[in-house]
Amino acid sequence: MAWHNRGMRRRLFLALPAFLVAPALVGVTTPAAHAQTGPQPRLPTEKLVIVTRDGARHEFNVEMALSPDQQTVGLMFRPEVKPDEGMLFDWGTPRESAMWMRNTISALDMVFIANDGRIHRIAERTVPLSLATVESRGPVRATLELAAGTAERLNLRAGDRVLQRIFGNAS
Repeated sequence: MAWHNRGMRRRLFLALPAFLVAPALVGVTTPAAHAQTGPQPRLPTEKLVIVTRDGARHEFNVEMALSPDQQTVGLMFRPEVKPDEGMLFDWGTPRESAMWMRNTISALDMVFIANDGRIHRIAERTVPLSLATVESRGPVRATLELAAGTAERLNLRAGDRVLQRIFGNAS
């Protein structure tokens, strides 16, 4: 009987990896699950302005990541982000935002923006290719990705205003 129990435990142990792997494979055949191997085509751009607390205005042309597929790929595989460019991820309504740097080869500053257009939080110089999540730490309407060092160079801070049509405050 002891041998039978050992054999039973061994079969269970050998079967366990199959149970653990199977759920991970469920979505593999769906189109959205295919691995991205290069940058997505450039998305439509719009004007965005950040007004700092001292009144300085900083203009950017940002790509608009509006659909889930566009947002999933983001700036992956882009060799650079120019100083006056970026990507704006519009979540549609305020929610927690958690980003990562998977397949993103350029360091970025992530600016988390509240529904009223105020900067909620800034994560500076995120690590390229990292799978660690970078979180908004509160509900935000959008996340703006800029070239690493932009927040420091322009002295951007939480509370500064972002002017863009999605916040209803574009000028």
